[in-house]
Amino acid sequence: MLARVHSGAVLGVEAYAIEIEVNAGHGDPQTVIVGLPDAAVRESKDRVFTAILNSGFRPHVGRTTINLAPADIRKEGPCFDLPIAAGILATQEEISGEALAAYAMIGELALSGEVRRVKGVLPIAMRVKEDGLQGLLVPVDNAEEAAVVTGLDVIPVRTLREAAEFLAGRQPIPPHRVDVEALFNSHEEHEDDFADVKGQESVKRAIEVAVSGGHNILMIGPPGAGKTMLARRIASILPPLTMGEAVDVTRIHSIAGSLPPHQALITRRPFRAPHHTISDAGLLGGGAHPMPGEVSLAHRGVLFLDELPEFHRNVLEVLRQPLEDGTVTISRAAATVTFPCQFMLVAAMNPCPCGHYGDPHRECRCSATQIHNYRNRISGPLLDRIDIHIEVPAVRYQDLAGAAVGLPSTHYRERVLTARGVQHERYRTLRRVHSNAGLRPRDLARFCPMTDDAQQTLRMAITELQFSARAYDRIVKVARTIADLEGMERIEVMHIQEAIQFRSLDRQLWV
Repeated sequence: MLARVHSGAVLGVEAYAIEIEVNAGHGDPQTVIVGLPDAAVRESKDRVFTAILNSGFRPHVGRTTINLAPADIRKEGPCFDLPIAAGILATQEEISGEALAAYAMIGELALSGEVRRVKGVLPIAMRVKEDGLQGLLVPVDNAEEAAVVTGLDVIPVRTLREAAEFLAGRQPIPPHRVDVEALFNSHEEHEDDFADVKGQESVKRAIEVAVSGGHNILMIGPPGAGKTMLARRIASILPPLTMGEAVDVTRIHSIAGSLPPHQALITRRPFRAPHHTISDAGLLGGGAHPMPGEVSLAHRGVLFLDELPEFHRNVLEVLRQPLEDGTVTISRAAATVTFPCQFMLVAAMNPCPCGHYGDPHRECRCSATQIHNYRNRISGPLLDRIDIHIEVPAVRYQDLAGAAVGLPSTHYRERVLTARGVQHERYRTLRRVHSNAGLRPRDLARFCPMTDDAQQTLRMAITELQFSARAYDRIVKVARTIADLEGMERIEVMHIQEAIQFRSLDRQLWV
């Protein structure tokens, strides 16, 4: 007897339909799985037959052939356990064929018959809805995630027996629902607040400008100046995710398996801070079957690289193309996939190996050659892609001991939201531009008008300081953001001057 079961798999960030065909016939008692299965899929026959026995069913005695279609795409992971088991039970008439035609299913089976959570449920649920099926059977731990897709019956199942009883029509299970709007509109307060940071007003200003325009920022200062403390508070002033952005972010984390159990949606912008020992594959993504890396997990959020020169040179260099394109393409023998990675890069570094170069109170023990080599661990092309370089001086005693409290994150967040609102309105006709940082060179003349004095100031700076063409673009974009924060349509001299001050490394202050 032949049975067909709907399922799904993920390639990159997109899901595709999988049809599992199970044929129970005569012959030697063996099970054969075809359709380019990997080791985890081939091992599923042992898990499935043991789970069927422990769930109170008697498996077919004879030759069982299982085909995973389409046969030219490699199938991986344990997510096909549940649909394979359902197909086997359908060949024994334990499950209705009509129910199998209406529902897709996904899940890993324990030997006891328990259904365990799997990765990539959200994109598969989206694909099941597109294919016009009635519903999707998922592990209980994945139910909230799948229920984000409205108009689809998400059936949470704990065991194979429970799934079989539901598909046979003997045990109704109500579809799982989540209030997506209520979940999306619920905002938790951030524990970290800029009010905790004493002093460093110039750095806070640079961060405000960076977040307002979506600009990358590099903070340079001695140990203990507060670079990491400031960076971790950036999350408290980021604009909220839109619904579409939240779904995109959740889909990536679902594929990577980093979405916590019973969490339906990621409603905060990601903040990723990988250690400096990370490999290029860990940062960009990769593996024999490519999975998203840190740059993609930071999509629509912040990627924080602390102690930037300590990262391996090849790891930093692979950031160049993602910073420009907002996507990363990974080619392997098995497949070529593209992951989105539109993130704000926040980096921090010491001015020299000992950390005290330029400190008026502590002596630097580094030679000029050591300082030069330390700074050159970060290539010029990568620095060109960082819009703002800001110096973070050591905190003065009077600032630490004083009773004054800094401005709270809500103050900066309101200004950020106002500036982002201006940019959203300005770029509403452009398809891929949402903030000033995303402007293409050909758009600068149209959206960044300057006064004659501002143009003259910029011309003199480019000539005397020998900025690169890419640095020129960054200065204009940052000046555009500063003008937006001031509520001005045209870029003035003061905006250009402040933007130039945010290019510390280009002005060769540390070499």
